[in-house]
Amino acid sequence: MEHTWFSLIPFLIVICMSIWIKNILPGLVVGLLVSSFLVSAHFLGGAHQAVTYIVTTLSNETNMKIIGFLYLFGGLVGMMNISGGIKGFSEWMGTKIRTERGLLGFIWLTLPFTFMMPMFRIMMIGPVVKSLAKKINIPKHKVGLTMDISTESVIVLLPVATAFVGFMVSLVEGSIRGLQIGQSAYQIFLLSILFDFFAITMLVIGLFQTFWSPSRKSKDSGLNNEQELLEEEHEFHRKGIKRELSLVKSQPWNLIFPVFFLLGLSLFLLWKDGIAKGAKTVFDAFSKADATFVMLLAVFITLVLSFAFYILRRLPLNELLYHFYDGGNQMMEAISLLVLIWSLTLAANDLGFSTFISSTLGSFLPPFLTPATIFLLGSITGYFIGSSWGTWGLFMPLGISLASATNASIPLTVGAVFASGAFGALASPLGDTTITTASILDLPLVDYARYKMKVSALGGIIAIVLYLVCGFFIS
Repeated sequence: MEHTWFSLIPFLIVICMSIWIKNILPGLVVGLLVSSFLVSAHFLGGAHQAVTYIVTTLSNETNMKIIGFLYLFGGLVGMMNISGGIKGFSEWMGTKIRTERGLLGFIWLTLPFTFMMPMFRIMMIGPVVKSLAKKINIPKHKVGLTMDISTESVIVLLPVATAFVGFMVSLVEGSIRGLQIGQSAYQIFLLSILFDFFAITMLVIGLFQTFWSPSRKSKDSGLNNEQELLEEEHEFHRKGIKRELSLVKSQPWNLIFPVFFLLGLSLFLLWKDGIAKGAKTVFDAFSKADATFVMLLAVFITLVLSFAFYILRRLPLNELLYHFYDGGNQMMEAISLLVLIWSLTLAANDLGFSTFISSTLGSFLPPFLTPATIFLLGSITGYFIGSSWGTWGLFMPLGISLASATNASIPLTVGAVFASGAFGALASPLGDTTITTASILDLPLVDYARYKMKVSALGGIIAIVLYLVCGFFIS
């Protein structure tokens, strides 16, 4: 289909409906149906096209790895819950952490152990942080924001050992092919890190919020088991399960064993997979490894051994199985949203979304405006699609081509592309990080995205100013 502004309609529907009814799922369904009707032009064909997009999404190997990881990890969390692991570890940490600053600092301190992949990090620390936030009685929105900033804003700034590095370098390499740049893709990538102004700004804001904002002490309200059952959910939803979980015996080792085994196994498998792909050093191995498959394999092995560990500790098999499925089912909302988002992206591509965005720009831009323009347009697109990788894929060829045509700084423009993806992933209600964090912390997704948008907008404005200033002096 020829590129047209109609490709914006599905994303506008999703955003507007989500804000209106405070639930993103209906908007995604309507957006997918509308985009499918626009592609096929009649009712039955549109419904057929929508289902085809979903089936195509579920047929994608990478998507299924992510879905499998989410479900299995949710099941592991369910097992740690019923075994008393999360309760025991949270009570133990509660004796050490008594202030808001202490909890936010704890989130940052977990970074060296969970930095490889954003979703992995959030899934690892989310359940414990949620429990501690309730105990200390601090807003979960603020806790979620710190988790997301310490995840997205740090991982995109690391030059090695993350799931992002290989993808980011390959994008740069593909985009500079045929151009006389005089630098390797990895050199450009390393230089661009210095110009990822949004991620750097958000990192500063996150650290300031943690260590320089007033720290509120825990108000030990003496919550009993009945009071702990009160959530923002429906009065009767999962009431029996919550009561059961509130009565389990604290067993911190039932969390410590699976979590630390999973961490160690993940690092080992990342190294092993990278070496098998030709890496020579540990950091190079982490960059080359197939992180999504490695995380799935690691959580699968951990689940099997955790089952055996819990059985040896005389936990009922039926209870473990029941709460494994319950934990996995708790992630089905996040999984459903991701499947619909991926399907919507396929529909938007068929409507010519990427071509339309590219065609609105030409080589008429003055050099100093190129990085700021790429960041602004990339951030808007990233907010619509909610994917840093998708935004980078759309705008890296465009950004480097424009920078080359206008004689703008290549590293500065590449940094602007990466920054725009980071903005979309952090601010968008469609982002997998936002969806996963909101799901784990039991936060209304649209309200949480609005809360993050306020801080993200400040970071975005600062980034635009910095791109204008640097573009003027460097280009």
